[in-house]
Amino acid sequence: MKSQLLFFLFLCNLATLLGQTTISGLVTDSKNDPIVGANVYLEGTYDGASTGEDGSFSFETTETGTQTLVISMLTYDPHYEVGDVSYFTNLKISLAESINALTGVTLTAGTFEAGDNSKVSVLKPLDIVTTAGAAGDFVAALQTLPGTTTVNEDGRLFVRGGEAGETQVFIDGLRVFQPFNATANNIPTRGRFSPFLFKGITFSTGGYSAEYGQALSSVLLLNTTDVPVQDKTDISVMSVGGGVGHTKIWGDESLSINTSYINLSPYEALIPSDQGVEWNSPYESISGEAVFRSKGNKSMFKLYTGFNHADLDIEQEDINYDDFVRFGLTNNNLYFNSSYKHYFENDWSLTTGAAISWDTNSIGLQENAIETKETASHLKIKAHKNFSSRFNLNLGSEFFAMNYDETFSTPENTTFNNEYQDRLWAGFTEADIFLSNQFAMKLGARVEHSSLLNAFELMPRVSLAYKPGDIGQFSLAYGDFYQNPLSEVVKFGQSLGSEKTSHYILNYQRVGDGKTFRAEAYYKDYDNLIKYDTEMPQFNSSFDNSGSGYATGLDVFWRDNKSISQLDYWISYSYLNTERDYRNFEERATPNFAPEHSLSVVTKYFITKLRSQVGLSYSYGSGRPYNNPNTVEFLAEKTKSFNNLSFNWAYLIDQQKILYFSVNNVLGFKNISDYQYANAPNVDGIFDRRAITPAADQFFFVGFFWTISSDGKSNQLDNL
Repeated sequence: MKSQLLFFLFLCNLATLLGQTTISGLVTDSKNDPIVGANVYLEGTYDGASTGEDGSFSFETTETGTQTLVISMLTYDPHYEVGDVSYFTNLKISLAESINALTGVTLTAGTFEAGDNSKVSVLKPLDIVTTAGAAGDFVAALQTLPGTTTVNEDGRLFVRGGEAGETQVFIDGLRVFQPFNATANNIPTRGRFSPFLFKGITFSTGGYSAEYGQALSSVLLLNTTDVPVQDKTDISVMSVGGGVGHTKIWGDESLSINTSYINLSPYEALIPSDQGVEWNSPYESISGEAVFRSKGNKSMFKLYTGFNHADLDIEQEDINYDDFVRFGLTNNNLYFNSSYKHYFENDWSLTTGAAISWDTNSIGLQENAIETKETASHLKIKAHKNFSSRFNLNLGSEFFAMNYDETFSTPENTTFNNEYQDRLWAGFTEADIFLSNQFAMKLGARVEHSSLLNAFELMPRVSLAYKPGDIGQFSLAYGDFYQNPLSEVVKFGQSLGSEKTSHYILNYQRVGDGKTFRAEAYYKDYDNLIKYDTEMPQFNSSFDNSGSGYATGLDVFWRDNKSISQLDYWISYSYLNTERDYRNFEERATPNFAPEHSLSVVTKYFITKLRSQVGLSYSYGSGRPYNNPNTVEFLAEKTKSFNNLSFNWAYLIDQQKILYFSVNNVLGFKNISDYQYANAPNVDGIFDRRAITPAADQFFFVGFFWTISSDGKSNQLDNL
């Protein structure tokens, strides 16, 4: 009996041995080098092995029929072989390197990012608040970056030889039609938004995504906070006003509100009389913002709204008048923005949004009255698909509607009306392709049709990136960009086309160990720019698209917060060579807003024992061109250089209270932005002139900021 049992077991083992299949092969990388330690196994079984020193593997299995062989290794994409096990012999398998979202290549040409959600940040969100001279204005903080020009009499963003109107601002992907506060000539403006409501900023100095259009130079993308951390109340008191904000959270829903009041009477009383300004009524504004958020398991809904009311009454010197010229302004702006994003099971996501804006101005210019009303809206839908770690796709469509109306009235009750309507449709698609951790590309295109111009425009966009090492990489970008003429031109109803520019960008970026270095060379080719034959655009001007121009330069950025204990600093330098023949220019020349050299140095020093942060910011700009009618050359002379040294100090009274002090242009540099010449020569045949000095070139304010959080433990020192 015992011998029979042994014989039976022998037959079973023999059957098993005869039924076994040997699976073998070699695993290498893309360079045919062997991969050691890769896991090789049959899916759903315990049969498998690891590759040896030469990359080979071999194991036996009793499985039969069609099976799935899995080869996996850290830092490589998994590989699958499907077929009958009898064919899994002497396999030659090459594994592709996996794409690492943290250390792999990223497309950076022309783009600066700020925020915890960005992979490579050169600015943090609180840099907007704590940079000396910025005074909480995101535009002033961005002007410390290369590629921007400080035009201190204006206050808006001028990027790489482009006018301020060539930059567009978006909140959560939707356009903001009036992103800056209304103001008077030679009185710099500020952005309408509180930096505390935004989680991050993407600032493109050129070559931006096909998702965005109608900007010849750049786009500024602001993203509101998704989920606030805690309930809190913020109270600020300044020498020129104050504000209050509150955030409340209910489960997956939250609401943040912020309102402020500004009255510049204290500052305007200190403006030197030689700046040619007399205030009948100080600049005064009240504004507010709110963000509502509702987070689902696979969705996010946001509703943003902002309003602003501002007025002023000012008299300014004019060389062609014996008396000062009076200018009064009342502006009302209301903006709504809603967005919804849903994530689907198959790695698709869908984003929809809508925005609408109402903006009105009541302007008094001497005895004349001007009333303007602009109503604009934006609808957008975008789909995104992650096909793999190597390929993802964006595609979408959007629609813009613009209605503009202007009425000009004289004391004699003569009335002129100018208006226009535009309906603009756009479609876009863009793909991110990661060939390896060292090489990636972005390919896209955008098409637009404007009912006002009755024209289709096609805009290709291409970006390439190569990362030869661990912390440095090169990027290339090219794109065509179109923009409709501004309201100051199209309101007169003449037939015109879009203005165009092409961007060519070469970028090198190195990030590591608390240090960031960027160098970027670029060339911009302008075509179809608007020209007219009068001093300013007016109803009897003759307009055409015969203008052209170029801008080329080099931008350099360095930031270091590691080398010196408690010190964070960055240095920006820009070289700009640009000329245009547009507007009423007599010939191609460098515009007044474009200095050849710009330099910015920002420092922040943290004194932990004194619970303080002190900061200094220095800005320099070489002389800007101006036109002297006493010479035959056009725009051939230059002002003296621009200099500004600003200082700020923040003291942490306790965990929830901050006292801060800021002085702009602390050394009192008298910066001349331009010269105004008389319309007619004097008895000696010379055109007299007066220097134009911005009225807000020097200011200071003292503020107090108090946060009341739900847990009472908000640590403002960590924020600083």
